[in-house]
Amino acid sequence: MHATVESALDPRTDALAGEWLSLGEAAERLGIKPNRIKQLISEHRLLAVRRGGTPMVPAAFIKDGQVIKGLPGTLTLLSDAGYDDAETIRWLFTADDTLPGTPVEALTENRGTEVRRRAQALAF
Repeated sequence: MHATVESALDPRTDALAGEWLSLGEAAERLGIKPNRIKQLISEHRLLAVRRGGTPMVPAAFIKDGQVIKGLPGTLTLLSDAGYDDAETIRWLFTADDTLPGTPVEALTENRGTEVRRRAQALAF
């Protein structure tokens, strides 16, 4: 299951994501029950990684009470390309001059097609 990785993120990757939310905080921002957040993670619609032994979600994945548009499909593409959860976080939060900005910023700005095109290219 891809729900959470047991290994800690390297400090650079951890810092890239900025603000982190506990599963409870993420559920609260989404207006859902905490057990539903675990379901979203297991369905690969949201990604959590362990920080200090606790599963955490990057705050940037949630905007206006919803998972940012295009994130679930992008997570699937990156997983299919062989990316683990830490590599996925690193890719989503690393600036790409061709976007411009980071893939997660592009998703937030409803530019998911461009992000998915780049994610698909990683698989080949």
